[in-house]
Amino acid sequence: MHVNECYIRQESEEWVKIDSCNVHMTVSRRVQRTVIRGGEGDDLFDEGAESAVYTISGNMNMETYKKILTIFRGGQPWFHDPFEERQMKVLFSIIDYDSSTGEYKFVLLEDADDQSAA
Repeated sequence: MHVNECYIRQESEEWVKIDSCNVHMTVSRRVQRTVIRGGEGDDLFDEGAESAVYTISGNMNMETYKKILTIFRGGQPWFHDPFEERQMKVLFSIIDYDSSTGEYKFVLLEDADDQSAA
């Protein structure tokens, strides 16, 4: 799989391939911060959990967009991470499509509760 190919599907459906997509991945660590008043500084605790946000953008035709919209409105979506070659549950945070240009932007949030592939 190339980094400019995206695959997304509903839990029990076939993968939908999005060609020529740009994938921007942001990973953050979950931390706990305790600010001590009157003391020196603060305490940071690394909880060890990571959370990824994927912003997918590019151009697609209306037929492909309708398939993605069905996934958006349907059951639990799955995304194939092109960087780490793994499948994960995700949630759509944003879905944006311009029918006159075919430009789109989807923001997917990694569902950290269950990382097993279906």
